[in-house]
Amino acid sequence: MSLSSLLPLLLPALLFALITWQVAGHGPLLAEDARLSRALVHPDRVSQVLSDLGSAPVAVPVLAVVLAYVARHGRGSGARGWWRPPVAAALAMVLVPVLVLPLKELTARPGTPVMPPGTGYYPSGHTATAAVAYGAAVLLLLPRLRSPHARRLLVAACAAVNLGVGFGLVRHGYHWPLDVLASWCLCAVLLHALRLVLALPRPSSGGRSPA
Repeated sequence: MSLSSLLPLLLPALLFALITWQVAGHGPLLAEDARLSRALVHPDRVSQVLSDLGSAPVAVPVLAVVLAYVARHGRGSGARGWWRPPVAAALAMVLVPVLVLPLKELTARPGTPVMPPGTGYYPSGHTATAAVAYGAAVLLLLPRLRSPHARRLLVAACAAVNLGVGFGLVRHGYHWPLDVLASWCLCAVLLHALRLVLALPRPSSGGRSPA
């Protein structure tokens, strides 16, 4: 595996570690985080709707539909290893709560002033759910789109939805900006790892090789 293929894993992982260190140690970066939050928080209907796009009841069914579509067409094609892409994407989704929930417990970060007293806001679960659910769905669909324009539109739509979710969470005061940024970093690692898995060569069909 080349260094160029590892950089998309290492850079977000390092940034995630830096943010986590600041949150856990109440570092100086939290003061800037609070200042940015105060400038952005303004709960309204739009920010609520955008935030809801990152909820599990909305995002996970989208991925489930794509998983079923890819599995059905893969099985119908008769290709060996057709089950690997949907299973890999499903595992990436399962890893979200496995990684996020312990971090919430360990960091015990309180919420913004507009939220009720409590802890467990870091990292943002809604951000992570949206990033992996929509991102994994896009990675599964891209190889099935022949048009480069369609691929670019799909990636742009995914990015727009995830940016909207992050903005909505911060705008409504559900999360601090660093909660969202950290989740994006964590999910960038998960999605790039999924991309590498999906790029692995498929098993051959087992037919007789030509002479």
